[in-house]
Amino acid sequence: MTEVSQNESATRRTSATGYLFGVPVGDLGFFASLLISFATGFIAFFASTFLAIVAVLFYNSAMHGTIDFARTYSRVGLPVGLLVLAATLAYMGTLWVKRQIRRT
Repeated sequence: MTEVSQNESATRRTSATGYLFGVPVGDLGFFASLLISFATGFIAFFASTFLAIVAVLFYNSAMHGTIDFARTYSRVGLPVGLLVLAATLAYMGTLWVKRQIRRT
């Protein structure tokens, strides 16, 4: 196989349905889809909470504010984590259902 045809097949594979950045997420099972969805939700929760804590830190330092850091968990981290969890569950669930329908 030539280098050009290998690149073309890789391009087709990554642009096909069920592939995300070259990873075949459409071929995952039910529990793997759940695991990836919840892991993505946790990552979003922790990343957004971290960024919110840093933002509150800078705001409190610059403006001599008294914003409580505990609010970053409930006002920023939790909504972002739940939103990302719902979005990934919908996406991964849709891919799983399509795969189950295709099998029958």
